[in-house]
Amino acid sequence: MVRALVTGSTGFLGSTLVSALNERGIEVLGLRRDTSPDDAVAGLKLIPVIGDILNPASLPTAMEGVDWVFHVAAVSDHRHTPADVIYKVNIEGARNVFEAAKQAGVKRVVFTSSSAGLGIPSRDKPLMDETNQFNMKPEEFPYGYSKHRAEEIMADYVDQGVDIVSVLPAAVMGPRDLKFISGELIVQALKGIVLAIPKGGLNYIDVRDCVQGHIAAAEKGGCGERYLLSGQNMTHRESMKILYQVLGTRIPPFDIPAWSLGSVANAVGILRSIGLNLPINKEAVLLGGQYLYYDNRKAVGELGLETRQFAESVRDAYRWYAENDYLKKRGLRPATRSVQ
Repeated sequence: MVRALVTGSTGFLGSTLVSALNERGIEVLGLRRDTSPDDAVAGLKLIPVIGDILNPASLPTAMEGVDWVFHVAAVSDHRHTPADVIYKVNIEGARNVFEAAKQAGVKRVVFTSSSAGLGIPSRDKPLMDETNQFNMKPEEFPYGYSKHRAEEIMADYVDQGVDIVSVLPAAVMGPRDLKFISGELIVQALKGIVLAIPKGGLNYIDVRDCVQGHIAAAEKGGCGERYLLSGQNMTHRESMKILYQVLGTRIPPFDIPAWSLGSVANAVGILRSIGLNLPINKEAVLLGGQYLYYDNRKAVGELGLETRQFAESVRDAYRWYAENDYLKKRGLRPATRSVQ
């Protein structure tokens, strides 16, 4: 029987991965801090291991007798996290996991990087793929830069003989999104207070399809390779229209032109600096004007990646929030009609 360790096992992506591994009969150890909530892993088969990717001494025991390590743990809520914390967790944490895997002789590590590590598209290549490299200043997008740096460290360990595969998810939507990362779209749609959206676009993948891509990477990915786990490329208006159709909410009536995004971003930065709790930060506003579209043909061809429609992801995420009282915790009323 294959034995797998999942770091970040109690989070959005990690818990969904645990569920998928359970379905395959794979024994799962879950690295977690003793303060981590276990809402997302309730009912799953999981051997908890108390540890922290920032505490190297806690990792050897967790990896004892393990075949696969899925390094999922990271700071993903970059909208509310200082850059120094992002760098510490996402860069140094990855280094600690790779080193521990090397010492333990783990057969394969699957590293959850991010499409953010590819940067932004260029005029001559609007559709990004695995050959793209981060092309922004670190301060323009600390989260993306942190994933880029972690992949550079990964390459060093591959050169040292550690079998590591990198997967790069696009924006992930679906059930178990405890911290409302992409689920913030549902919150804002239900609140109905967004009046305008930027004229950019984003790619979404369902969390369940994303974890199947992780498992396929463990089974048949190439050592040192990177695989974009992406689904639908959509403009922000197209995704809002789907939210409307699923939830029965209002589509924001206005577009934010690209030329005004700098001013909007500066205003958001000022408001956050005086303590106003906003769902976005300055970097997110500026990135919102980009068309972050991806080509997933490598993952489809080599890993057999299959993806479902964004509408299904939104519907199931909403239902999970409603069934687990997360809407009430955010002070939200249910959708105006029954979500089908």
